Amino acid sequence: MKRLSAFHFAAALFLFGAVWAEAAETVNTQGPAVRVDKLADGLDHPWAVEVLPDGAYLVTERPGRMRIIRDGKLSEPIGNVPKVSARGQGGLMDVALAPDFATSRKLYFTAAIANRQGSGTEAFSATLSNDEKRLDAVKPVFTMRRFTSGNIQYGSRIAIAPDGTLFISVGDRGDRDRSQDWQDDAGSIIHINADGSIPADNPFKNGGKALPEIWSKGHRNPQGITFDAKDGKLYTVEHGARGGDEINQPEAGKNYGWPIITYGRDYSGAEIGEGTAKKGLEQPLHYWDPSIAPGALAVYRGAMFPEWDGDFIVAALKFQLLSRMQRDDSGAFVAEERLFEGEYGRIRDVVVAPDGALLFVTDEDDGALLRVSRAQADNG
Repeated sequence: MKRLSAFHFAAALFLFGAVWAEAAETVNTQGPAVRVDKLADGLDHPWAVEVLPDGAYLVTERPGRMRIIRDGKLSEPIGNVPKVSARGQGGLMDVALAPDFATSRKLYFTAAIANRQGSGTEAFSATLSNDEKRLDAVKPVFTMRRFTSGNIQYGSRIAIAPDGTLFISVGDRGDRDRSQDWQDDAGSIIHINADGSIPADNPFKNGGKALPEIWSKGHRNPQGITFDAKDGKLYTVEHGARGGDEINQPEAGKNYGWPIITYGRDYSGAEIGEGTAKKGLEQPLHYWDPSIAPGALAVYRGAMFPEWDGDFIVAALKFQLLSRMQRDDSGAFVAEERLFEGEYGRIRDVVVAPDGALLFVTDEDDGALLRVSRAQADNG
């Protein structure tokens, strides 16, 4: 999975407990009341957060910085982060800790990188130095093969599979037809080994119809990707145009339809493609119309909110909320609860912390890291 498994969360609870009490708010939900604590602000368009083994937080800022938040204090930027193309939607984006980070210090991150042809999505591996001041052994493990002009729709989330391989989402870069070009990484879910090599179970590992790193195609701009810890299934959430934001379950070699089929329309109002269904193209598990502009995706498997077990938590930029997508025993979506709408700003990332709390970051000039916990449990 992308997120670090439960580790030292007692220490994390100590850090969370008293320091930020003055910033807490209590919010009613359809179930338990929750407490929202601001753990840090002053971040410049934060894109991703990870929990370190001691309960501190590693965050990325889109202009090209990584920082650590510990005891409510922001570190200086971590050194040796590659130069990124911080234009439009591009910049430094996701970060994911290796499953053995506690001993190896290894992590992965994605960014928009520029060259003479334009820019594109690139993923790197690195190790965090013991003093947390720099990245060492920084190495590209995936670079999309065609860089182009424009600065939108990079995708760029990472999910780490149980076997340690990497799934990376890549957007269509604003050129919709690229999502149906199997010799182009754009509009794809990419599957690689941790060193960048091609896994043996990839559907096109020998090339031919498609690039060997491609797992699935027909995606528009997937900015959320995660595994369900219970059943090991991979899920994505992706931006549509006007309407047509989707939740998908990418499977090897399958085509998820963009832009041939979609439940959205062009921003001009014009129809896109051939309708909403076509033989050989996969249907989404869920779609939104109007769009919520989804960011990250988490499948809730935590102890703090047992009534949310198995629900999808989707960060939303447009309506500035967390969408809790409720599922029944078969896994079908049956209801949606919209949390915090308009209260905290554009929500870019959401993760489930080791203790079961939710963490989210706001994509703003003065962005923040916030924690959602159970009000009764926190208030004693």
